Amino acid sequence: MRGTKRPLGVVVSWVRRQPPKVKAFLAVVAGMAALVFIRFIVHDHDNLFVAAEAAHALGIGVLIYKLTKERTCAGLSLKSQDLTALFLAVRLYCSFVMEYDIHTVLDTATLAATLFVIYMIRFKLRSTYMVDKDNFALYYVVVPCAVLALLIHPSTSHNIVNRISWAFCVYLEAVSVLPQLRLMQNTKIVEPFTAHYVFALGVARFLSCAHWVLQVCLLNELPSLILYECSYLFIMS
Repeated sequence: MRGTKRPLGVVVSWVRRQPPKVKAFLAVVAGMAALVFIRFIVHDHDNLFVAAEAAHALGIGVLIYKLTKERTCAGLSLKSQDLTALFLAVRLYCSFVMEYDIHTVLDTATLAATLFVIYMIRFKLRSTYMVDKDNFALYYVVVPCAVLALLIHPSTSHNIVNRISWAFCVYLEAVSVLPQLRLMQNTKIVEPFTAHYVFALGVARFLSCAHWVLQVCLLNELPSLILYECSYLFIMS
């Protein structure tokens, strides 16, 4: 067993010693390889979106466990939860007016869980909320996402307002974790449950990104592909 683990440990140690630019390059290569692998083994790309929503729901479940069992919201960003609730609400609206399916049910459950987390942080556990550390300005991400949605949105047969709303929630989803990352950077401490939550978000974002990349490649909507993938790589780098 030890002999089989040693090569992996050597690789991990080598990656950790590399400068940030090399790590970013390796992440891009690994991400592209994973996309190619997913392209050949997943025939229904909607399954990726369902898996992304399931991973997100799992991350929210971890937060709820932390809030109810430990009775503290230390290390959690309320602003990230606000952004999450916003893009989920917009996506839920789009689901109702564009195509009602399983995603509508999943988004409804995730939005309800997110609103519960927001309620706990704002009211029940406010004394443990690190308000001074959660100092990311939301207009830095909301305004650019809105402008991008106006400029670049899907060219489908749906109403223009619905198409812009859909693009807005896609862009906002890609950057909604930024306040949480900023808070973790400010505190210099990553609690286990918070780390699990961020990891689940990373998995969800990758699967969601893979879904949109593959869908966009099929629809030849290259501008949306470039913007979404660049946003994802910026978040994860």
